[in-house]
Amino acid sequence: MGTSEDSRTGDDVIDIGRVKAIWRYPIKGMAGEHVESVQLGPMGVPGDRVMAVQDVARQEIQSCKFRPQLLQCRAQTVNPQTLDGPIEIQFPDGSRLSATDPQTDRRLSALLGHESRLQRLRPASDEAFYRRYKADDHTWLEELKATFEREPGEPLPALDQLPEETQNYVSLRGSFFLVSPFHIVSTASLVHLAELNAQADWDIERFRPNLVIETPPGMTGLAEQAWLGKALRIGSARIECSEPAPRCGAVVRAQQGFGSDTSILRTIVREADQNLGIYGDVTDSGQITVGDRVFIDNGPIK
Repeated sequence: MGTSEDSRTGDDVIDIGRVKAIWRYPIKGMAGEHVESVQLGPMGVPGDRVMAVQDVARQEIQSCKFRPQLLQCRAQTVNPQTLDGPIEIQFPDGSRLSATDPQTDRRLSALLGHESRLQRLRPASDEAFYRRYKADDHTWLEELKATFEREPGEPLPALDQLPEETQNYVSLRGSFFLVSPFHIVSTASLVHLAELNAQADWDIERFRPNLVIETPPGMTGLAEQAWLGKALRIGSARIECSEPAPRCGAVVRAQQGFGSDTSILRTIVREADQNLGIYGDVTDSGQITVGDRVFIDNGPIK
């Protein structure tokens, strides 16, 4: 990662750019909405993944990994700046329904090809609600591996070594997040990969970030991978950069506004060690706004 000299603000703190975009996804697996300003908290962006689609037969919460047709829908709050406002779904044909409309579950079931219903978050103590469906002791893992859509010879994440919690539950209990409530992508990474595969459509919505950081011209390559083990500062908010984000087949799927493109996943696997973006944990709450400066502590997380 290269860094221009004028981006340095001190021995231990580096200016790494600005907040380019803030995104949230009111319904897990669907396209989302961008917002101008939010109060970050321990669960990331307020209003993010507050609903999800449940497969009725499996009694299991679904993601766009297993139900990629969800990506053809867009979930938005009626007023994007209202944290707890009603949620509306735009279906692939352009029609819109409220998430609470009695017709919505029927429309989703028809789209997904499985009887489905929208569910709101429940407490972490409701273990059955978050439990992974397991017909036996191995089929669930085979299904999970298949969602990464690797070609022969391409590596997979270490799915055979998943923590027991991840083996048993489809999300962090008490949330609809798989790994972390906050996901970060830099413009440097997108520019870098687009240079390697200029024919592909690297639309940011393929990668479902919460925070897009516009990095300065001197910062190149897969910039955010160098931030792992360090912490970002945006105003009073602090985010610890925890893990890389390995990519699955969801990134190649068509959404409203762009088509499918399998070359994107091939490029990420081959050129980026199968990762694009990083996960973060919000340790200090604070307001963030598009245009805010972003700093990184240049020392390890203490």
